[in-house]
Amino acid sequence: MLILVTGATGKVGQHLIAGLLDDPRFARARIRALCHNRLRAETDRVEVLRGSIAARDVVARALAGVTHVVHLATCKETPDGVMDVTVKGLFWLLEEFRASQTARQFILIGGDAGIGHFHYRHDGPVTEATPYRAYPGCYALSKVLEEVMLEQYGIQYGVNGCCLRAPWIMEKDDFKYSLSFGDDVFGGPVWKTLVPEADATRHAKDGTIPLLLDDDGRPLKRNFVHVDDLVAAILAAIDHPRAVRQLFNISMDRPVDYGEVAAYLARTRGLDSVDIPSRFHSNWMDNSKAKYLLGWEPGYDLEKLIDSAWQYERAAEDPRVVWYPG
Repeated sequence: MLILVTGATGKVGQHLIAGLLDDPRFARARIRALCHNRLRAETDRVEVLRGSIAARDVVARALAGVTHVVHLATCKETPDGVMDVTVKGLFWLLEEFRASQTARQFILIGGDAGIGHFHYRHDGPVTEATPYRAYPGCYALSKVLEEVMLEQYGIQYGVNGCCLRAPWIMEKDDFKYSLSFGDDVFGGPVWKTLVPEADATRHAKDGTIPLLLDDDGRPLKRNFVHVDDLVAAILAAIDHPRAVRQLFNISMDRPVDYGEVAAYLARTRGLDSVDIPSRFHSNWMDNSKAKYLLGWEPGYDLEKLIDSAWQYERAAEDPRVVWYPG
């Protein structure tokens, strides 16, 4: 078994490679890490190939002898590169994969941006049958195109593809900084822009928590997944007979409720909160298909997500750096 991991130095890639190396199921597996902006160390079981999936010759070298592909490489809101990486790059990967004599399974990590997550109102739980509705911007559009392209390669050529659709992926202290009113905020919304400057400065100093309200004025519900749970789902999907040409939502059992977050942090850490109105919409990803077909279960609930983020202590050699793209 030779597993190609694209985006190998990213958040998910690093955890996935560690999981593959530690899992007895894959004790004889070798890993080819395709790296772009950053490199990882080679070992007796991990070889490193440098290049961009936008280049067909790089992809051809990367797929040589490969049995499995786990495709993690992506771009965020980078219009100059997003189509080359997420559309053309995936096209080259799938073209080489379908022509390969050794390839057995292609796993894509999709995203809830493709169904608009909290930008649109959903009349019920978000399932794998929910129609695509990208929100404005190139990133969400790219996630739609990725999932559709993989599905069509299954239809056109019988490619054994599996898509694991994830919402916002958390690790370490990510969730804590996703709630920061300071310049160190992780992701969006950028809370300091939603309140007066003096209030933002005070909230950042005091550790005040934003309590995001949805368009109906109620605490917003938004989906998250911890990287450990996503990696567990990837490992469960590899060579699973029920994963063939399937799409799975991979998320926490319940969405994060910003009201529950504020209440828990007030009770356990004495932190205040402030209401932040928005035009966003609460939604709830249904992960029951993955639980039923793959036997997968998320290990993180709301309290564990919060506690792990607030208890995490970064070492000096582990600075908080967010890399976009790759």
